[in-house]
Amino acid sequence: MKDTDKVPGLKAKAKALEDSFFAKENARLLTKLREEAAREEKRKEFRAVLNVANDQLLDALIALGVEAETLVALSLVPLVQVAWADGEIHDKERSAILKAAEERGIAPGAATHDLLESWLLTKPKTELFEVWQRYVGDIVAALDERAREQLKTAAMGRARAVAEAAGGFLGVGSISAAEKSMLEKLEWAFD
Repeated sequence: MKDTDKVPGLKAKAKALEDSFFAKENARLLTKLREEAAREEKRKEFRAVLNVANDQLLDALIALGVEAETLVALSLVPLVQVAWADGEIHDKERSAILKAAEERGIAPGAATHDLLESWLLTKPKTELFEVWQRYVGDIVAALDERAREQLKTAAMGRARAVAEAAGGFLGVGSISAAEKSMLEKLEWAFD
């Protein structure tokens, strides 16, 4: 006779305790799997918006509570600012911005696309850029040097592409003095 058989119901109680432990452990593991899946889904969204593959940067943005919609605005405001820097938006600049938006999953008809279209028709108020600068300042303050540099590189690369989109004569003078000044202001926000 086993020791557990000497106490009535002990075997059943041991089994119930074991089942309870494994149920709690399974629930914990399931929660962990769901959290990892949600984080990977956010990374995927962020990769599409920022065109950055660094999971450390993406995880840092997720930890800060940044949402994909915010990243869209974060990535498009500099483009709009550069395009309006010389007082008007050229067709090539407009096309470059709309292409960048499309690459970030902003389809015509979406609210974000409509907002972007309105920014391309009417120059946004200076408060938009000021809010963008403060937001970027808060984000980069929370990032490590490498992540900050990657975010800056991605944003500035797209902004320069818009500045160069209007062209010039044979590629000479393709970035106006006003656009150069705006590019400098954008860079300062990341420092």
